[in-house]
Amino acid sequence: MLVGPVFSRELVTVPRRARLYAIRAIYVLGLLGLMCTAYLVLTRTQVVRDTGDLARFGMILFQILAPLQMALVMFFSALLAASAVAQEKDRRTLVLLLLTHLSNAELVLGKLLSSLLGVLVLLAAAVPLFMFAALLGGVSFSQIFRVFAVTLAAALACGSLGALLAFWREKTFQTLALTVLVLVIWVAAWEIVAAGALGESWGGISCRSWAAGFSPWQAVRAATHPDLQPDARLGFLGTPVHLFLLVATGGAVLLSGLAVARVRVWNPSREVRRSGPKDPSARRESIWGAEYDGARPEQAAAAVPTAEARRKTPAAATRRVWDNPILWREVRTWAYGRKVLVIRLVYLLMFAVAAIGAHGIAGGGASVSAMRIGGALVPLFFLSLVMVNAQAVTSLTGERDGRALDLLLVTDITPKEFVYGKLLGVFYNTKEMVVLPMLLCVYLWSAGAIGLENVCFLVGGLAVMYAFVAMLGVHAGMTYADSRSAIATSLGTIFFLFLGVAVCMYMMFRFSASPEAQFVPFFAFMVGGGFALYYALGIRNPSPAIGLASFLCPFVTFYGITSFFLGNHGNAFVATVLIYGFAANAMRVPAIDEFDVATGRTTDED
Repeated sequence: MLVGPVFSRELVTVPRRARLYAIRAIYVLGLLGLMCTAYLVLTRTQVVRDTGDLARFGMILFQILAPLQMALVMFFSALLAASAVAQEKDRRTLVLLLLTHLSNAELVLGKLLSSLLGVLVLLAAAVPLFMFAALLGGVSFSQIFRVFAVTLAAALACGSLGALLAFWREKTFQTLALTVLVLVIWVAAWEIVAAGALGESWGGISCRSWAAGFSPWQAVRAATHPDLQPDARLGFLGTPVHLFLLVATGGAVLLSGLAVARVRVWNPSREVRRSGPKDPSARRESIWGAEYDGARPEQAAAAVPTAEARRKTPAAATRRVWDNPILWREVRTWAYGRKVLVIRLVYLLMFAVAAIGAHGIAGGGASVSAMRIGGALVPLFFLSLVMVNAQAVTSLTGERDGRALDLLLVTDITPKEFVYGKLLGVFYNTKEMVVLPMLLCVYLWSAGAIGLENVCFLVGGLAVMYAFVAMLGVHAGMTYADSRSAIATSLGTIFFLFLGVAVCMYMMFRFSASPEAQFVPFFAFMVGGGFALYYALGIRNPSPAIGLASFLCPFVTFYGITSFFLGNHGNAFVATVLIYGFAANAMRVPAIDEFDVATGRTTDED
């Protein structure tokens, strides 16, 4: 066996799943569609005269595809590794694995490599497509080799990070939130260094080279350049790309080694230990709260307090449960562990960094461009939306994996109490992530960086997007019985929406100055996005409203981007609010009206 029975089983069973081949085909077709879309954008807005123009197009296309693939690999490597281990914990099957003869290395490395198997297959499938891009000119095979080496090293590092946090933390939300926070801090910190905010050079080496040696985003961008020059101060490493390969590989080894060393110390978790017997060496039983060690039945019966004694015993203080017990549990208990305070603290530190950057930008007053403001706010917005969505989807998957959902379904809790209780609980638990970005927008208005109209657009658009991502998480958690599928669908939808918008805006900016003339090239791309969105949201619980929202979202989003580039911010705001508000409502209605079917309380035949 390669790395143990865990990985060997995954290696044998994965090729039997049709989903592997479907995802691989969709990924390659998506990249190919993006290449064709970029070529149509180029030919409709510019004149291709000779092979030099094609070579320049090939280089620009390569510089789009390589970072795009890096973003996908980083996100899904960490997400899949974290969710694979978290699911084992929620289902209490990790304890069973710990009782076997599996060594720590076989368990940790087996779960890590099995979760990365799908990502590695996608990377292998994309190699011929990148080779085809080299035929256009402007890209050498050594550049492609460097890009894939950097991407593979980043996948190992991000997967090791996700697995380590999952083995360490007890709750799925803690694992996902910490994973996302660490990834964002990793990338954002080195982006600040590359921008020269902390100086132009350290130790005689430029900060941009340091960033390329420690940041996967900067490393893949450096790997795409054909004239990558070695730096004599790096010694035998030569280039920052080689430094990153060493750092990422070493980081993956250290993180995996720490997980191997501590997996049986961290697990079983303290919650599982508290639920077990206090003294494993003695036989302790309890009858009406009276414990005895090896006592005879008559002695045990004598130790049981009589009814009269129980009536005289003062009742312990109880906590009054609200009319909606779902909301009460979300708000008044530590349902997601006390370590969520650490997550909030880390988020507050990141918000402080973003606020300092926004304050520096606001010093320019009314002359500040919208792109500079967006550069400071968009990462914070994206992080906040991902955190809200992660909270929403894990609030359902945790109930399902812990078998608590089965108990809730036999009570008289109504669908409205359940759905609205979860949604309000999500917003309460992530109140810092919801309120602080809005307050930052208000501050920029008070500093004169943006106008009153634009701040209303920003705050209103954020409110609608928060409602959308929260409802998306609840919808995915109710629709998918498998926690990994629910988490991947929910967070993956948010990621693809943001990534699609970013790629669309970059291609418009890079290939043409007339966004309104690019509808036809992007048409096929938007249709494909509609099919993918409908497959993720409505294929298991179809409804006409979800189908309409799935196919309208890409088109209306494209219209909003075009309106933003043309300076029609009001049109972009109206388009965003209407389509994403409609999509959130389209998921809310079946979640309530078809609650019994979606959660398995009853079936369509009933």
